[in-house]
Amino acid sequence: MPTQPERVVVYIDGFNLYFGLRDKGWAKYYWLDLTKLAKSLLSPNQTLACTKYFTSKIGHPAGKRKRQQTYLSALATLPGLEIYYGRYQTFVEACRNCGHKHLDSNEKRTDVNIATHMLVDAFQGNFDTAILVSADSDLTAPIDEINKLFPAKLVKVAFPAGRFSLELKSVARVSFQVYEGKLRKSLLQDRIALATGYVIQRPPSWH
Repeated sequence: MPTQPERVVVYIDGFNLYFGLRDKGWAKYYWLDLTKLAKSLLSPNQTLACTKYFTSKIGHPAGKRKRQQTYLSALATLPGLEIYYGRYQTFVEACRNCGHKHLDSNEKRTDVNIATHMLVDAFQGNFDTAILVSADSDLTAPIDEINKLFPAKLVKVAFPAGRFSLELKSVARVSFQVYEGKLRKSLLQDRIALATGYVIQRPPSWH
């Protein structure tokens, strides 16, 4: 009797992935097809049940906001991809040395959203294997709990390019780096037609 393929849910920490690519100077890989990337992480005996992408909508600057919205519109065309939003918080920061004030931003709730989805999916039996694409050490706790509560389930950590966490590596039964070759083979088409007929294009600075 052939065995049933393992069901895999892939959880992608959007900002962790983005900042890793930015630090590497790899803007050409911002235009990622996340479904292709998720499938590239699977073993031959596995099937992709769902890809969950966690991010926040940025407010400024306008050019950056527009590029992100274009990308989110492209991602919305992918089957089996679910997008979950946190909150992008902007605040006034003062320099400790000179007192000069400037706008700064940080992203909120992504780690909580990922942890919640991983635990709920584990309890509901939605995966046999979970793959977390992140190097955020705050996600050590939910992985540790899944290991304890569901020893038959496997949680793998795929570290984005330019990112690594010793804490995550210590609790993940399997961990590995997402190398450039997988990114190169996981790009969206430069031009994508939406259901409305409107065609969006890869931002010029992302080439």
